[in-house]
Amino acid sequence: MIKHSSFAGGMLKTVFLAAAIFLLFSCSAKKANADGTASKSEMTKAFADAGVLLLKQTVPLRDFSLPLLSTSTGTAEIQKLSDLKGKVVFLNFWATWCGPCRIEMPSMENLYSRYRDRGLEMLAVNCMEKEQDVLAFMKENKFSFPVVLDNEGKAGNTYGIQAIPTTFLIDREGNIIIRLVGSIEWDTPKFQAALDLLLSSQ
Repeated sequence: MIKHSSFAGGMLKTVFLAAAIFLLFSCSAKKANADGTASKSEMTKAFADAGVLLLKQTVPLRDFSLPLLSTSTGTAEIQKLSDLKGKVVFLNFWATWCGPCRIEMPSMENLYSRYRDRGLEMLAVNCMEKEQDVLAFMKENKFSFPVVLDNEGKAGNTYGIQAIPTTFLIDREGNIIIRLVGSIEWDTPKFQAALDLLLSSQ
């Protein structure tokens, strides 16, 4: 009976200890989100619901500098990717001849128009096309998001681009959190909800 009582007492202490730890972590989680920011699990779920998976481990961006296309005057200044640190960057590799690229670009424009004043920057990297062709395409479709010209394919090689469109999402700290190959609708309510969380959490 003495052994049994000791065992039961030990089990009771273990149960109480586990409950206390659970409450501690619960309170900590609530405290971490008290400012309205989203937890990692909330962010993961939100993007998964939108059909886009966060990388299990973030990767630092791979920097490049490319000529920035101006829809009014042609090629302007050089855009360095790392200069956009502090914003959430939507980095998209594309070409005018790419059907899936053409399909998703109107939704990219909608996303850019909606979130550009909230900390989203969009950078569309054109893959090895003539400047005048890219400029004509942008004007014809009335796209306003920034485009850079990867004439020699260096940025594409740096990012291991094997198919287009390929899109990366980079957080405010300069880490790649999403890599998506293929075309999707970017301005869906679910993706907007996930992006809202990301923009408000950093």
